[in-house]
Amino acid sequence: MTAVSPARAVAYDVIRAVTSSDAYANLLLPTAITRAGLSGADAGLATELTYGTLRRLGLYDAVIEIAADRPTSRIKPEVLDALRLGAHQVLATRVAAHAAVNETVNLARGAGGQKVGGFANAVMRRITERSADEWIARLEQDARSDDERLAVTSAHPVWILRALRRALKAEGRADELEDLLEADNAAPQVTMIALPGLAEVPEDAQRTPYSPDGFRLAGGAPDPLVRRSKGTLRVQDEGSQLVALALAGVGEARSGERWLDLCAGPGGKTALLAARAREVGATLEANEITPARANLVRQAVEPVPGEVLVHTEDGRDYADEHPGAYDRILVDAPCTGLGALRRRPEARWRKQPADVGDLVPVQTGLVDAALRAVKPGGVVAYVTCSPHLAETTGVVADVLRQWDGKVEELDARAAIQSVARTELDLPAPEDGSGHAQLWPHRHNTDAMFLSLLRRTS
Repeated sequence: MTAVSPARAVAYDVIRAVTSSDAYANLLLPTAITRAGLSGADAGLATELTYGTLRRLGLYDAVIEIAADRPTSRIKPEVLDALRLGAHQVLATRVAAHAAVNETVNLARGAGGQKVGGFANAVMRRITERSADEWIARLEQDARSDDERLAVTSAHPVWILRALRRALKAEGRADELEDLLEADNAAPQVTMIALPGLAEVPEDAQRTPYSPDGFRLAGGAPDPLVRRSKGTLRVQDEGSQLVALALAGVGEARSGERWLDLCAGPGGKTALLAARAREVGATLEANEITPARANLVRQAVEPVPGEVLVHTEDGRDYADEHPGAYDRILVDAPCTGLGALRRRPEARWRKQPADVGDLVPVQTGLVDAALRAVKPGGVVAYVTCSPHLAETTGVVADVLRQWDGKVEELDARAAIQSVARTELDLPAPEDGSGHAQLWPHRHNTDAMFLSLLRRTS
């Protein structure tokens, strides 16, 4: 029996953790690669197999159901994950079909015994009988609408596809949908930041087009650079950099201001705000409801001189306990994460429409509480890594109605542009609102949403 290669074993273990325990591949995979001692080509293969399989999970499940002549719910989960990994190798990589079949059978046999190995062998051989294009054509025949056909080819659930189209349509850009779906399926470049006032962009790095502090390495893993810099150089999406810098830069920051990151975990934006606060003489505090994530925030701000108090409360409660105490508050609210599907490909299959309905009251409550915690004239930045209109403009509209003229929305597009190195393509929303929406296909960032709300009284 042919042994399973280390790269495939790592990919399989991570996929199992994602599907069985709601683990996040982007957090688990680097550790798994290190523990297995993978490097170079093997590490690259494990990464491609993991993310590629998770990205097109729905497509592979549809193929497997036809090849197995049964729904995936009737396939043992451990075996199903092996088949998903095998289908990806056969349909989307240059791995030889016989090698993909053999190693998939070995994974399945290890999970369920000899009989299960025979089942996996039969399913995999049926999958190899057609090319990827032929399988997609077969699935498109069963689609009941154009959206279902696009969902098959783009590996996005129909409800997400429609939500993304509505968000683009709000900018008059619905024709960009297929470009966005393609960008969601492309592996993102690793983007880093040099914390302002504490580090400089390395001379041999490529500067990001928009963030004045962002850069990308010419090659190699970022971890050694992070360690050598003691955390003053770190990984952070350019969109995250821009929204934090926009809050710090709106108006004229004065010495003595108090800033708050209300939903701070895991702390990337907190560290950037702490560095900017230090430069202007402001103080920053943070709050994170989950103790483990609060510890991550404390670790994240360690490279910034001075103390950053980290509280551990429900953000709504904390804000209510400190009325009118702050000048600037970041509300990076819990959201569906539909704007980061390129980095968290499993989220598209894990999230459901009902999740939006559960999150919106939390998001609205956090923004409302933050507005009570800022002084008159203070600014709240509402940020989500989701372009879903219910989580973005819907929340802002609800808050503005609740505050009935006591809060005004500032021009977030101008605020981002004021801190950016070059001009961004940020079309004005058709409803005339002042928010800004970043996009993977247009800006090469996560789909970060920003609304800046000033309390007027």
